[in-house]
Amino acid sequence: MSEVKKAKKTVQGLVVSAKTPKTIVVKIAFRKQDAHFKKTIQQTKKVMAHDEKTEAREGDTVIIEESRPFSKRKRYALQKIVTRKAEDVPAVG
Repeated sequence: MSEVKKAKKTVQGLVVSAKTPKTIVVKIAFRKQDAHFKKTIQQTKKVMAHDEKTEAREGDTVIIEESRPFSKRKRYALQKIVTRKAEDVPAVG
């Protein structure tokens, strides 16, 4: 019998918090259709992800993927950083 591996789920989101070491909180936005009114609404969900090198910061857009459980609430791991938050540079003038 050959084992068939499922593809890991990957999602893109915005880093909301990067305060704890090796952990980031990512806000994921998705669309869902209302069961009664059949109207499409946008919802968000916050998930915790493992960041081994502690390289993601607040405001970054990241891609996270499903992984083994790292702790009670961490079920995702950082795959890559898509865009960095623009740093606040003082205006010269």
